[in-house]
Amino acid sequence: MFYSKLFSVFLLALACYESIGLAEHQAKAPQFRAHAHNDYYHSRPLLDALDNGFWSVEADIFLVDGELLVGHSRSELSRERTLQKLYLNPLKEYFQNHPLKTDEKSPPFTLLVDIKTNGEEVYPVLREQLQKYKTLLCTFKDGKIIRGPVQVVISGDRPVKMIEADNPRYVGIDGRLSDLDSDKPSHLMPLISDRWTSHFQYRGKGQMPKAERARLNKIVKQAHAAGRRVRFWATPESEEMWQELVAADVDHINTDQLEKLNAFLSQPTNEH
Repeated sequence: MFYSKLFSVFLLALACYESIGLAEHQAKAPQFRAHAHNDYYHSRPLLDALDNGFWSVEADIFLVDGELLVGHSRSELSRERTLQKLYLNPLKEYFQNHPLKTDEKSPPFTLLVDIKTNGEEVYPVLREQLQKYKTLLCTFKDGKIIRGPVQVVISGDRPVKMIEADNPRYVGIDGRLSDLDSDKPSHLMPLISDRWTSHFQYRGKGQMPKAERARLNKIVKQAHAAGRRVRFWATPESEEMWQELVAADVDHINTDQLEKLNAFLSQPTNEH
C-alpha cells in the first residue's frame, strides 16, 4: 500500500513537472536525423528527446478498455501513461510555444506510433483522438496535403486498408524494405523502416563491407526518389555505425542513447 501511494504521488509530481517544463522549455536546434527508439522508457518521455533536439520519437500503444496506453508490453501499462498525456498534449503545448514554419524546408516532427494490439480495433480509437489535434498534424484531405508541425506515422499492426480509405487522414504508414517498389504515394507511406540485422551483416565495428555500403546507398536513393524517408531499427549503438548511416543519408538514426547521439550529430563533420 505504501509503495502504491508513493507511486501515485510520483506520477502526480511528474505530470506537474512536465507541464511546467514545457511552458518554460527552450527549443533546441533540431537534430532532424535523431529518432528516440522506445522513447517512453526515458525518465521524461518526449521531454528528454526534445532536450536533445530529437525530431522523431516512438511510442508503442495498446488498446485497453477504450484507452490507448503506452508501453512495450502489457505488464508495463499504467492508466496514467496514455498516448494523449505523454505525447499528444505535450506536443500540442510545445508547438504552441515554439511555432514551426510549415514549409517544405522544415520537416515535420515525427511521432511514430507502433500498434501492439489489433490494428483494426485500435485505429478508430486513435483516429478519434487525433481528430482533436488536427491543427497540429499533417493531414491529407480531399486529395490535398495540409502540412502541420507533427506527422504521425503508424507502425506495428498497421491497418493499411482502413488508413488508405480515410478522409480526412491524419496518419501515414510505416513501410518496409519490401515496399520500396510500392506505388503508394509518399503522403500515405512517408517512411520505410526495417530491422538492420535482417539485411546487413555489418555490426558497427571497423569498415563497412563495400557491397553492403553500396546496397545501403541504393536503398536510400530509391526511397528518396519516391519521396520517402528511411529508418532502421536494431542498429548497433556505435559512432562507426552512425557515421555510415549519415554518409548514406539515412533520414532517421535509431537510438536509446539520446545524449550520445545528440553529441555525435552536433559535430560539424556529421551535420549533413
